[in-house]
Amino acid sequence: RVAEGFGRTCAKVGIIIAMAAIIGTCLLESGAADRIVRSALKLCGEKRAPEALAGSSFILGIPVFFDTVFYLMIPLAKALATRTGKNYLLYVLAIIAGASMTHSLVPPTPGPLLVAGELNVDIGHMIIGGLTVGIFGMMGGFVYAKWANARWPMEVRAGDDMETEDLKAMAARSDDELPNIWLSLAPTLIPVLLIAGHSVLKEILSGEAANEGQQQLLSILGILGDKNLALTIGGGLALMLLVKSGAKQGKELAETVRKSLGSAGSIILITGMGGAFGGILQQTGIGSDVSALIEDSGMGLTGILLLAFFVTVVIRIAQGSATVAMITAVGIVGGMVEPNDQYWIGYVAIAIGCGAKPFPWMNDSGFWVVGRLAGFTEAETLKTFSCIISLLGIVGITVTLILANVWPNFIF
Repeated sequence: RVAEGFGRTCAKVGIIIAMAAIIGTCLLESGAADRIVRSALKLCGEKRAPEALAGSSFILGIPVFFDTVFYLMIPLAKALATRTGKNYLLYVLAIIAGASMTHSLVPPTPGPLLVAGELNVDIGHMIIGGLTVGIFGMMGGFVYAKWANARWPMEVRAGDDMETEDLKAMAARSDDELPNIWLSLAPTLIPVLLIAGHSVLKEILSGEAANEGQQQLLSILGILGDKNLALTIGGGLALMLLVKSGAKQGKELAETVRKSLGSAGSIILITGMGGAFGGILQQTGIGSDVSALIEDSGMGLTGILLLAFFVTVVIRIAQGSATVAMITAVGIVGGMVEPNDQYWIGYVAIAIGCGAKPFPWMNDSGFWVVGRLAGFTEAETLKTFSCIISLLGIVGITVTLILANVWPNFIF
């Protein structure tokens, strides 16, 4: 059972995680990630810099892991705060609000990717639903960021990132050295559009109403919108972007791929073992027992979503990792739900993603990354980072409950 669960999980997510790692590395090394942030800042202006930081972090958080996004963005937050002489905490929390939501709700990051796979949720549907709830969560976090910035004004702090020469070199690049904004966005947006576009068109054009041309379009998108192929296309575009930027050539390019696949390998192994553990939990029948308890209580879908949320919260607080919490929780909850006509099962996946937010503390790697790079003390990290992350989850599950009761089948 363990080997079967491990193999099944790796088959579902292995290629996607590997390609996402390549995309993330190439975006950073080519300067594309820096271009996205600078373009957002230029579009919004200095007065709207917090919104620009949150929005660009939200986009970058789709293919790039939270820790990496924060590493990239914190020098920009410090530069802005130094120039304006204010709003340092607001800039830091805006980055966290944007990057954290997509990390737990939007594939191809491993947590939501595995949860969607285990619950048999269409990846395109999961992307659309995760983005919808994620935007509301980010907005709620942004309100808290403004309140916290007014309550605890902070000067710019020195952090561990100030000694990182690579980040300094990235920030020192002129605009002429960076890729075009559309080329920079392509490795992230094209896979998302292909996957989500196929899912939406499949709903619109399904059935006998579609003519021959529409059916051919749907067939083509069915191929290009396959999650593995779409992410592979994104990975290819990212590598082309890296070559075009002149940042890497020849052996250096091969080394970049090796480095990306090396980091992806450990994530695939951890995710695979999580899937194996989830399979063991499902074999115990705990999901069926809990499902019977929910049915006896008469709570229905609301009860299932709240249970999924709180189970994930407990695991998250106990062991620290949001991804491991999601993987473990779906093993418990997965046995009590299955695709049906009464409601969209993706709501359960999103509830698990929201439950992976509260309450990060000293056993969470992100807690230390944010604290060390931003220059916060442990107490400051608890009342800023831990609180805003928890609020993101609370806002997210609230929005999920509202959507589930108003539109049980969402837009599908």
